[in-house]
Amino acid sequence: MKKAIFIVTILFVAVISTACINNIAVQELNSAAKTYMEQGDYASAIERLESSLELDKTVYETHYNLGVAYIDAKQYEKAIDALNNAVKINSKYANTYYTLAVAQEKYADSLICSDEDVSLSADANAELAGETPKYDTYKNVSDEIKERMIQSYLTSISNYRKYVEIVNSSKKTEDINSHIVDMEKVLTHLGYTGSSF
Repeated sequence: MKKAIFIVTILFVAVISTACINNIAVQELNSAAKTYMEQGDYASAIERLESSLELDKTVYETHYNLGVAYIDAKQYEKAIDALNNAVKINSKYANTYYTLAVAQEKYADSLICSDEDVSLSADANAELAGETPKYDTYKNVSDEIKERMIQSYLTSISNYRKYVEIVNSSKKTEDINSHIVDMEKVLTHLGYTGSSF
């Protein structure tokens, strides 16, 4: 009986020690990733954060920071996946919804550049640079790309609205609602005929 208790105790201590070591390693990897992000070395940051996830997939901050790093590296689909994982772990953090909405919007914006049938005009380049859109470019986008863009914009709008619900700030709500109106104009020019946004 004493032997069994001794073995169980050793196993328990080993499990606790391993968990502590993993936690320290995760913290070190996340800290290194933050430094790389600040230096603009997104590839190294992503590498550290992915290694951190191999040790522990339950850390919200790792998924969130990986999403941000992927956005900065213009890997929007991976950013969306990472941020969706962050939402699954902590659905109450408003910034996750905002960052997810940004990733989805940037993904939709990037699709127009990936469509082989579209040659970007000066108007399209101006729009991508954040200037006032003229919407002529959307006429030449394939139906498949338009549908993907529409779905991504709609999901982005939904996440911007979740952000506004949680944040409870009149200034931020006003800014986000204004941005949503601009996105709705893009949706209309893409041919979206849904009953509501």
